[in-house]
Amino acid sequence: MLRVKTLPLAAFAALILLAGGAGCGSEEPGTPAAARQADRPPARPPMPEPDPEPSAPAAPDSLPKALVLGLAAFAEKQPGATGPPQPLPARLEFLSRQGGEWRVTFVDDPESNVFHKAMLYEGRGKPELLSAAGSAATLKLWSKEAAGHEAETLWQKDFGGKFSRMRDVEVADIYGDGRHAMAVATHDQGIVATVVPQDSGAFVVEEIDSEPDIFVHEIEIGDLDGDGTLEIYATPSEPNRLDGSVQSGMVVRYVPAKGEGRVVVADLADRHAKEILVEDVDGDGRDELYVVVEGKVAKGTRSLEHRVEIRRYDAGTDPQQGEVIAEIDDRLCRFLTAGDVDGDGKKELVAATFSKGLWLLRPGDPWQVESIDRDSGGFEHASILTDLDGDGRDELYVASDKHREVRRYVWEGGKPARETIYRRPGKGGVFTWNIMPVPIELVP
Repeated sequence: MLRVKTLPLAAFAALILLAGGAGCGSEEPGTPAAARQADRPPARPPMPEPDPEPSAPAAPDSLPKALVLGLAAFAEKQPGATGPPQPLPARLEFLSRQGGEWRVTFVDDPESNVFHKAMLYEGRGKPELLSAAGSAATLKLWSKEAAGHEAETLWQKDFGGKFSRMRDVEVADIYGDGRHAMAVATHDQGIVATVVPQDSGAFVVEEIDSEPDIFVHEIEIGDLDGDGTLEIYATPSEPNRLDGSVQSGMVVRYVPAKGEGRVVVADLADRHAKEILVEDVDGDGRDELYVVVEGKVAKGTRSLEHRVEIRRYDAGTDPQQGEVIAEIDDRLCRFLTAGDVDGDGKKELVAATFSKGLWLLRPGDPWQVESIDRDSGGFEHASILTDLDGDGRDELYVASDKHREVRRYVWEGGKPARETIYRRPGKGGVFTWNIMPVPIELVP
């Protein structure tokens, strides 16, 4: 039975940081020993320290859009209890602005224990919510009915490995026929699939690639070569490790409308990426591929040997020659989002790192890298640039799981100002896996 509940956002508990339990594969979140840079000159000048954080002006009393967060939640550990935290049903959490306050509502799905992705789907004539979950691996569409949210399973499968998860999904007119098709990535058999709606109302799944013992973390869709046909980009890598062992990976491309299979577009050698973004950030009319290359720690000492790198690839870029547009002194960066923070018609990037906060990247030669907030963090550190209030400027919404908070940033006088819009109650652990805008009609 699905549960839907409304909670007031006031007087919530302070900082609790989850230690273990819901990472991908063998990953366990936690801060490593004090990292040091390898004995080599930095590739970029030191990043500037931020000014003190001003408070953001309040949002309008009501907003036509809300936020949906995909979560893995864990029961509060009882005194004397041993073993890892117990997972709770997968949760979709909604944050909406109504009557001058932020409200939270949620929908639970007992069939799974993690929602890796939740987003708007508009392929059937009305707004619905598309979700990708794990254990069990399900792809579902949720519609809001009079009795509550009802779910329709589009695809469910046990992939036969140690894990069975729908890890990411994106929606676009992949085949150029007007249909809202989906591109899906899975754990842990390296599957990339398309899920295509039919005139009959059914959805047809085609697995276009698979590889044993491989994780695919991210899917992006775009058009780098400008030919009008959309490409799918994915990030296959070896199973997750955080102990310094080699975890090699790459970024690959598929063009289903042309029948084109896997092509390597970014060869990352003994490193890998869990986050990519396809977007026209420079405004030239063609998408670019941005690849967040994970940092690398030394096995044994766990000192930082290689920083996080953000690389840019254009159509035709040599897979081994991506342009490094920024380096950040952290080992993980799982969210990269694009938008226009100051309303000047030009896009920026925001990178959300594991332990070193939020960073603004402005295109240029070289790119400018500015600190937004050092006091923000999380294993995933889910973030999104989106214009909920419709003023022509994107706000930044961030789930700082380190602080059990969801925060809103707006740019005032060229600088980011912060507002905490949600503090989580209780002491149970949580991973926020994604955060996306949805119309208010989908909020429970």
